[in-house]
Amino acid sequence: MAYKTIYPFTNETLKEYANHTDAELEQAIASGHALYKQWRRENNLEERKAQLHKVADLLRRDADKYAETITKDMGKLIGEAKGEVLLCADIADYYAIAEEFGTMEEFDELLAEAKKRDMHIIMDLVINHCSDKHEWFQKALADPEGEYADYFYFRKGRNGNPPSNLRSYFGGSCWEPVPGTDKYYFHMFAKEQPDLNWENPKLRQKLYDMINWWLEKGLSGFRIDAIINIKKDLKFPDFEPDGADGMAGCWKMVESVDGVGELLEDLKKNTFQKYDAFTVGEVFNMKADELPEFIGENGHFSTIFDFSAHCLSDGEHGWYDAPKMEFSKWRKAIFQSQLETQKYGFKANIIENHDEPRGVSRFLPAYAQTPAGTKMLGTVNFLLRGIPFIYQGQEIGMKNAKWNSIDEFDDISTKDQYQIAREAGLSDREAMEACNRMSRDNARTPMQWTSGENAGFTKGTAWLKINPDYKEINVEDQENNPDSVLNYYRKLVALRKSDDFKAVFTYGEFIPEYEEMDDILAFYRTDAATSILVVANFGTDAASIELKGNVKRVLMSNQKNETVDYTKNRLNLKSCEVVVLEMKME
Repeated sequence: MAYKTIYPFTNETLKEYANHTDAELEQAIASGHALYKQWRRENNLEERKAQLHKVADLLRRDADKYAETITKDMGKLIGEAKGEVLLCADIADYYAIAEEFGTMEEFDELLAEAKKRDMHIIMDLVINHCSDKHEWFQKALADPEGEYADYFYFRKGRNGNPPSNLRSYFGGSCWEPVPGTDKYYFHMFAKEQPDLNWENPKLRQKLYDMINWWLEKGLSGFRIDAIINIKKDLKFPDFEPDGADGMAGCWKMVESVDGVGELLEDLKKNTFQKYDAFTVGEVFNMKADELPEFIGENGHFSTIFDFSAHCLSDGEHGWYDAPKMEFSKWRKAIFQSQLETQKYGFKANIIENHDEPRGVSRFLPAYAQTPAGTKMLGTVNFLLRGIPFIYQGQEIGMKNAKWNSIDEFDDISTKDQYQIAREAGLSDREAMEACNRMSRDNARTPMQWTSGENAGFTKGTAWLKINPDYKEINVEDQENNPDSVLNYYRKLVALRKSDDFKAVFTYGEFIPEYEEMDDILAFYRTDAATSILVVANFGTDAASIELKGNVKRVLMSNQKNETVDYTKNRLNLKSCEVVVLEMKME
């Protein structure tokens, strides 16, 4: 009998399809297979991607029309049908720009304009996990025994419990039940971010194809998120509990498992290396002897972020027992990292980023959280050996916000840390104090452009509260003040890039100095031709330093009119004063 398409709501026959012979069916299958082999052989990837973008545009444009067809063919509610059409558009646009950030045409324009200015664009690359809304994960949930389930880590539970006692970085179990089964899926971060199975070569190739597509487009490289986490112990063993919840931090598995280097080399060989791409890895939990494998001429990445100072704030149980920053330990951590790193290559030096609180509030005592202290911190960080990264707002000295309630925060890890503190017996005030000090939402408050409404960021409602200090700290005011933090940062950039000193600041040796003096952070940057001394007084009292050479010239000072108090063999520094001196060594 002929096949009919019937509208379930009215029982109306929409279309009738004639019967075909076995020979006709065989011919159709053979023709389709031949076309598939031709398509695979030609591998017109760029053409197919362009077609997919066009498909996505058409699906969005005519979503109502296609939804009506689905409703008539399948009997689905019109809202559900339209949702499926839009999901298909998102899947087709896997290589596209998220709508809230603009269009691919606008991104292409950005790349072109940056190139005209001899600038390079790098993007964030998240390949340890994906969204639970991603097509791959949705297919895995639909068929937990199928191909796409192996794109993730699906494991059976143990006696009604998760497969292991690992705790996610954001709190709670790393394992989330797969509905309708006795299985769980693994996530080291939020439950909406299932981890990708890097042991699956097919999955890896799909990721490589995506990375190469962006590099082909003209992207110069990537900041690579949480990349050390891609190697798992596939047995997912239990670890010694480190909390009252009976669980253990998932980082323990990361630190104990071997073989991440093989995966990282495969990634580099199949992507970054082909395009001479710049890569900076977000790497925690690296083993003590692994640094030369990660950076340097043959490293997995061009560089990795230096978190040595930031790790000093790690608490034994959480933020609530995180130690306060001690100058001597901070200085020691920086110096040790610099001396070790320069044996092999460069690290990326940061004061803050989107995952850390504001550096001024974190690394400076209250008396130093001033324009002078902010400049001092920036100078030290910027002139270390390595690649300086400036996070938005750092260049004007933005600080931590004042948060009044846990409800004001958006960050999932902050909410988790608040709960941990309360369960440990801390009061609301004490738990909030820890969150105020350590939350990464401090770095995510809107940029402070002006002293006007909403700091000039928006006329609407921002995703987070505006830091109340925007009337005192904003771009507009600092643009017009030659002595501002913003204009000081511009001088730092100019100094580091200057023809006279870019070689020594890029490739010059790092040599710590005056380590015996409390509250003084000082170092040389030297090469065969030049010797630069950077000296900062982080103490409350003035300090006098015996110089080991003659001052050739003052390159920078955070004092007004760059006045520096020095004689032939002595340098006098006020509290929170920093100077950069070109020296003629004895």
